[in-house]
Amino acid sequence: MIGHSLILALSQMGDPAFRRVLWKGAGLAALLLVLSGAGLLWLLAHRLPETVSLPWLGELGWIDEAGLWVALPVLILLAALLMLPLAAAMTSLFLDEVAAAVEARHYPHLPPARHQGWAESVRDAIRSFGVVIGANLVALAAYLLLAPLAPLIWILLNGWLLGQEGFRSAALRRTDPAGAGALARRHRGLIWALGALTALPLAVPVVNLFVPVLAAAAFTHLHHRLVAAD
Repeated sequence: MIGHSLILALSQMGDPAFRRVLWKGAGLAALLLVLSGAGLLWLLAHRLPETVSLPWLGELGWIDEAGLWVALPVLILLAALLMLPLAAAMTSLFLDEVAAAVEARHYPHLPPARHQGWAESVRDAIRSFGVVIGANLVALAAYLLLAPLAPLIWILLNGWLLGQEGFRSAALRRTDPAGAGALARRHRGLIWALGALTALPLAVPVVNLFVPVLAAAAFTHLHHRLVAAD
C-alpha cells in the first residue's frame, strides 16, 4: 500500500498542476526575499549616518554608502541559502491543488471535496504550528542527548511530521477533523512509514523542493486506499 501510493505519486510529478504549485511556491518565495531585501536596504539607507567621528581617525565619510555595499552581497548570499527552504514552505500553501489533481486523475468518481470553513482552517493551522514547534523542541533535546543517533532521529521526526500533516490534509478534504483523526490513529504505523520515506529526500538540496508536492500526492493515495480497505 505504501509503495503503490509512492509510485503513483512519483508517476504524476510531471502533471501541469504539480508544476504550477511548484512555480507558485518558488515565485512567492522569490517575491518575499526580494521585498525583504529591499526593505532592509531601505532601512539601512535611512538609518546609517553619512559620517562617523572616531578617536584618532577623525571624521569618516561615505559610511552609509559603504554599509549598503557591504550589506548587498550578504543579502544575496542569505537569499541563495534561504530560497529553497522558503520555496518549499510556500509550496505547502498550495498543496490542496495537488490533492485535487490526484483525485481528478485517479479518483474521478468522487464527489466534490468537502468545504473547510474559515474557523476550521485557522484551528487546524494553529494545531499544525503547535505540533511542529513541540516536536522540534523535543527533537532538539534528543539531538543533544543522543548525538550519534541524530540522523535517525531527524528521519523519524520529519517522517512523523510529514505523515501527520500530509495525511490530515488529505483526509480533511473528505471528512471532518474527528473522522480524519480517528482514521490516522488506526493507521499511524503506515502513515509514519510513508512519511519517513518521503522525508529522506529532504536532505538533498533542490530535490527537497519537490518533497511537499510528492508527500501531498502520496498521502492522498494512501488516504483513499485506507478508506477503501476500512
